[in-house]
Amino acid sequence: MVKLMVVGAHAGDAEVTCGGLIAKLARAGHEVVIVHMTLGERGHPKLSEEEYAAQKRREAEEAARILGAKPVFLPYRDGELPVSGEVKFRLCDLIREYRPEILVTHWRGSIHRDHRNTYRNVVDALFYAALPAVKREKPAHRVRRVFFAENWEDPRGFRPNVYVDISDAFEVWREAASAYAFARGETGFPYIEYYTCLFRIRGIESGFKYAQALMAPSEQLRQVLREL
Repeated sequence: MVKLMVVGAHAGDAEVTCGGLIAKLARAGHEVVIVHMTLGERGHPKLSEEEYAAQKRREAEEAARILGAKPVFLPYRDGELPVSGEVKFRLCDLIREYRPEILVTHWRGSIHRDHRNTYRNVVDALFYAALPAVKREKPAHRVRRVFFAENWEDPRGFRPNVYVDISDAFEVWREAASAYAFARGETGFPYIEYYTCLFRIRGIESGFKYAQALMAPSEQLRQVLREL
């Protein structure tokens, strides 16, 4: 069994960018965990933070149900995700608890602060999780493969080099993404339409109907992971 963990800065990031991959693996019987660093509760033009946080949590739970994944919610605030030891060790503990073989998260070249900080926290959490000398409640665990998801807000320096055929999971992705009001375009940006077109383009490039593009780590990060 392959275990996948997808870490998103806001509820919806993981499902919108990686929902096809999540559904593909979950339908094949593999375990998938979605970690939400924040709920993204400040992104609605009309609802209060409290109202939108409650809505986003319900939407995340429904999207995870559709995809066949387990959602995990961390307590950080939208727009204020810190880069700190506390965050890194919380992620370290989740990696050790769920023991994924594959982890997907944001690329660092983002226009969004929370996305950049998610990347920075995850990279160090991977190091801590794999190091036996770091004593935590659970034993050390090394994630075998790390990828960065293609996200319209994380474009700087992103070079896709891995294509995953999500044709059979595309409609499941679309249903799950539609659980989120923001993905349906209700907060301004037409996420579902955008990613439908993007997945089709990546499919054409790779010979599939629909494909999700990922970026494997740079050689420098890959070397760090090999040394753990």
